[in-house]
Amino acid sequence: MTIDRRTLLLASVAALLPTGTRAARDTPSAETVDYGPAKLDIYAPDGAKDLPVVFFVHGGAWRTGKRSQVNAKPAFLLANGFCFVSIDYRMLPQADVATQAGDVEKAYAYVRTNIAQHGGDPNRIVGMGHSAGCHLIALTGMRGGLPGVAGLLLDDTRAYDLAALAGSGGMVRAYSRVFSDPSQWAALSPASYVDGRKHPPTFIAYSRADGRGKQSTAFAERLRASGTEVTLFDGTAYTHMSINRDFGEDGDALTAAALAFLKSTVG
Repeated sequence: MTIDRRTLLLASVAALLPTGTRAARDTPSAETVDYGPAKLDIYAPDGAKDLPVVFFVHGGAWRTGKRSQVNAKPAFLLANGFCFVSIDYRMLPQADVATQAGDVEKAYAYVRTNIAQHGGDPNRIVGMGHSAGCHLIALTGMRGGLPGVAGLLLDDTRAYDLAALAGSGGMVRAYSRVFSDPSQWAALSPASYVDGRKHPPTFIAYSRADGRGKQSTAFAERLRASGTEVTLFDGTAYTHMSINRDFGEDGDALTAAALAFLKSTVG
């Protein structure tokens, strides 16, 4: 399934947003726990029981960012019957990308073991990430590091296939600093783990930022060839930052499409 701007207009995706769930602008309170390498925040509605969970990894070029940068996501998702988890992970240069991926897997393992105590269903977790976090969720999800994950919501990276990226001239300075060792490119590329098996349902969104559409489309096609159910969202109406920042805001098209994906996957 591909969701492009024409499809959005014809389907009027804003109508997918449920009525009466205008998200509060104040972020709900969270319980902060230490999962080992870093901390994570768990947001859950009062009286939650067996709710699906969105497990979020923030972006920041693998060097910056923090778990509190969630904008309207917690309020919106809680209002729509989800628990929400946002994690920290160790940053470059103290931790390389392989170590960061390991942190994501440790955080996920903690959540899967403990989320029932907060009203979440450990068998209905969707991994979500933006930018560097999108790469880390795609990498860990594709290589089997998120056992039992029900779906993946990938929001705007070009780091799906690092060798292909370099070959097309897309290894810009920010990426070349992070992925400086070509011998590591295959191990750190989500695309390396696609072939030969079906993966959980995957939603892939891309902005108009340079290279995002090409790399996202190629990754979606590779996943579909493996038999994986893929939704590809044309987010060229967004910048790289707004495609993350606007999630959960009233009338946002990506939010509507992502919510439909979440409901069909774990709702």
